Amino acid sequence: MDTTHKDQDSARIVVGVDGSDSSIDALRRGARMAEALGVRLEAITVWQYPLEFGGYVTSEWSPESDARSVLDEAAQQVFGGTPPDWFVPVVCEGATAQVLIDASKGAEMLIVGSRGHGGFVGLLLGSVSSRCAEYSHCPVLVVHNGDREVAPAAVAGAVA
Repeated sequence: MDTTHKDQDSARIVVGVDGSDSSIDALRRGARMAEALGVRLEAITVWQYPLEFGGYVTSEWSPESDARSVLDEAAQQVFGGTPPDWFVPVVCEGATAQVLIDASKGAEMLIVGSRGHGGFVGLLLGSVSSRCAEYSHCPVLVVHNGDREVAPAAVAGAVA
């Protein structure tokens, strides 16, 4: 019996990348899964102009270029030299959660880090990972940074 995916060329795993430690961990996990399953890995970095910017943009600064640099650096951290041909880097403008939710349509899985660069330190899930888990069109894997500490009481309660 043939167990390969019928649409192997279109099968993909989507990963949200913002340069945070947990997003790099998510990209590493996505790379392992995509390689094992023989599917594309679509890494998405999202940018938008800050609300307080007021519409004025200097010609010296490009948030899109900054986003591309974040994605290039993340790929370098995960793959080293040249990324594999099944890796597809994507830079998009928009609201991060909505871009990832839209990209989840038709994907095998969406992988995000638990906490990005924004928000409040100490929360288990950030607003983007929480929205993606709730509204995605495919299964979602939320990757926690391996360096985070767990309170001893929480561990003891989990074991009991």
